[in-house]
Amino acid sequence: LYMSLEKNTLPAGAEAVVNAILTRRSCRNYLPQFPEESLIDQIVEAGTYAASGKSKQPWRIIVIRDAATQARIRQANASFLKADVADPFYGAPVYLLVVSERENPNHVYDGTLVLGNMMLCAHALGLASCWINRAREMFDQPEWQAWLREIGLEGDFEGIGFLALGYAAGDPSPRKPRRECVVKV
Repeated sequence: LYMSLEKNTLPAGAEAVVNAILTRRSCRNYLPQFPEESLIDQIVEAGTYAASGKSKQPWRIIVIRDAATQARIRQANASFLKADVADPFYGAPVYLLVVSERENPNHVYDGTLVLGNMMLCAHALGLASCWINRAREMFDQPEWQAWLREIGLEGDFEGIGFLALGYAAGDPSPRKPRRECVVKV
């Protein structure tokens, strides 16, 4: 694909999509500036357009901007790490959390696609993002299931992942070579 992009052999309209896929990088250093609400809304909307098994859309996307809630989440998330990490969200000003209805057999796959859509959309809009793990471990805890109920989500949800979101402080890491991972039969 990258070779095709360089040779401009892509169909009209496809170049921007392929470019976003090929140039997106995970960001691990953010400016403290909050992104415009309209940009966050567009990113979240892109997440809602992810494919899902039988179009069940079992996910919920939670936008977390509140500093006290973020501090609580950072502390809980870091508690699952073996190393001492003060901020597993790298200073991002916004956290997007994807949880998904555990009873749906495709909930993990469907929620994963939501995060992928949001990462690509963020990049296309000039924002940086990084998938943050340990949402499953957090939301397996009764206190975090209770928190979901406190914010109005009833049901049994599994944490799929967090997305650290904001403006990058510095250049993204260079593209790493792709390893051989395609088998054609």
